[in-house]
Amino acid sequence: MSWGPAGDESGSSVQPITERPRRVVLRTQDGVAVDAFHEPGDGPPDGPVFVLAHGFTGDLERPHVRRAARAFAQRGAVVTFSFRGHGRSGGRSTVGDREVLDLAAAVEWARSLGHARVVTVGFSMGGSVVLRHAASHRGRTEARTDAVVAVSAPARWFYRGTAPMRRLHWVVTRRSGRMVGRIGLRTRIHPHDWDPVPLSPVESVPLIAPTPLLVVHGDRDPYFPVDHPRMLAAAADGGAELWLEPGMGHAEHAASDELLDRIGEWGSAAVAAQ
Repeated sequence: MSWGPAGDESGSSVQPITERPRRVVLRTQDGVAVDAFHEPGDGPPDGPVFVLAHGFTGDLERPHVRRAARAFAQRGAVVTFSFRGHGRSGGRSTVGDREVLDLAAAVEWARSLGHARVVTVGFSMGGSVVLRHAASHRGRTEARTDAVVAVSAPARWFYRGTAPMRRLHWVVTRRSGRMVGRIGLRTRIHPHDWDPVPLSPVESVPLIAPTPLLVVHGDRDPYFPVDHPRMLAAAADGGAELWLEPGMGHAEHAASDELLDRIGEWGSAAVAAQ
């Protein structure tokens, strides 16, 4: 992976924690350019860095992503980035598969800036990515995470049990749907099926321990009903905390400021206890 300010020559030396916002272009393991932004935040100097993984059709400049970043900035530094196929990042979205490499690049960059403790927080598609990333990057100092929060995440692939998910599958799997995604949703989607099918979120959860894990889900989520978070928590076999939020819908849009603050508090406490 390489990084550097957009338009500047990139470098890879470890630097002290930056005191000013910094926007860079990261290069993933498979060569995709990922737009990323670091904010020092208002938390204590020894606080964690929150690496925020947005949902499908989001990007680091979307208002709901910025709102979440502002909430986490009260507890520590924040790294936001746009997944491949989203915003200013290159490539095409694989809807949760290769996106693990995007998150790994963002975590590595955060550590290169001097942050010793990392909390990954993912919403919806990003929630599935933080789970799979935590399972697949154990023991890798540069890309590992110290605590994981999955908000509104699916437990299993290919779910079509709700109308919003059936519409999403049309967007992803049909040529006309991908055109709608590109023009209407500003999301460029890869046209090919997964090969091989990646490890599912629920299959990833048992591999995360002993890293602290928080699963957050709304009881009025129109995409994924509450059996999804319950499956994820059960797969952790007592190693995860589950918050079922009354009246909450789906992902960043539905997360209240109060909930975001509680997530930030949980993340700070989880890494401080290690």
